Amino acid sequence: MTRIVLICAVLAVLAGCGGGTKSSTLPVVASTNVYGDIARQIGGSHVDVTSILTDPNADPHLFEPGTANGLAVAHARVVIQNGLGYDAFMSRLESAAPSSSRSVVTISDVLGVHGHDANPHLWYDVPALPRIAAAIEQALAGADPAHASDYRSGLRTFVAGLAPLQATVARIRAGHAGAPVAYTEPVPGYLVEAAGLRNLSLSSFTLPIEEGSEPSASAVSAMTALATGHRIKALFYNNQAVSPITQRVRAAAKAAGVPVIGVSETVPAGSTFQAWQLKQARELQQALGG
Repeated sequence: MTRIVLICAVLAVLAGCGGGTKSSTLPVVASTNVYGDIARQIGGSHVDVTSILTDPNADPHLFEPGTANGLAVAHARVVIQNGLGYDAFMSRLESAAPSSSRSVVTISDVLGVHGHDANPHLWYDVPALPRIAAAIEQALAGADPAHASDYRSGLRTFVAGLAPLQATVARIRAGHAGAPVAYTEPVPGYLVEAAGLRNLSLSSFTLPIEEGSEPSASAVSAMTALATGHRIKALFYNNQAVSPITQRVRAAAKAAGVPVIGVSETVPAGSTFQAWQLKQARELQQALGG
């Protein structure tokens, strides 16, 4: 908390002085490189995108922003955040440097997803991805009307690039609807739903893991039994929130011959949003038997 207060003090001074340099490109800040990559694809050479969360080995739920992150938000014309408490630090950084010329896109508001128990991993909702991209395009065009036609073109290209992912999810739904799966954390929950699969994960296990606490021994035992008892066809494993308990469940699944599909919360280095999501969907398809 002390760190946030110090960052806010620095930003307040900069905001009062009108700090920052002008650029020929539109400054955009995304809370994670998931939304940053979407903005980059849509905006092309007209945008300068800063993504705050990019480390594939970091747990986003434990992230604390630094001064550089605050400065980026202070200078941004467009800010893209997830909402639902997933990236709550963004609201604090925005409040530290208010700006009437800054547009903020909150994806949970775009999709109308609210409630304290809502799954915040909205970018796994394959059917909703065109709406997410359209909201980002509208914000870019609103902040930079001179290049609105280019942003519309970028949106069309991005949405077209989703076709292989959408087709793969549709094939899984057509061939494996109702197949039982589980996850150590609800990261791929929307993907599971879009693919028509049946989630057998125990909330008594997944919620404590998501919150950074330990589930009960009985919850761990029940979760492990899903794999050892061959009650599930695949186990999704969050590679960015690893603990001895989740490792134990993964090991049990592998020992039982249950396919383990690694998922993450940021786009891997050198990949694009579409390629990353397609890789995970194809791994799921293969795990279910093609």
